[in-house]
Amino acid sequence: MAIHINLDKILEERGMKSNELAEIVGITTANLSILKTGKAKAIRFSTLEAICAALNCQPGDILEYKP
Repeated sequence: MAIHINLDKILEERGMKSNELAEIVGITTANLSILKTGKAKAIRFSTLEAICAALNCQPGDILEYKP
């Protein structure tokens, strides 16, 4: 897939664990794991917005296009 998810990198930079982010965003750790591994087929804008708010970042910090 040409879209890469950089959540692990951002979480490490922020010193936050996946389970903390999942709790703040309001999604399960399993769903966050699916997103982090790039197995997700889609993401809701409301979820992306909540992740960006929790991590104080932009969508482009999380999603990267690599042809």
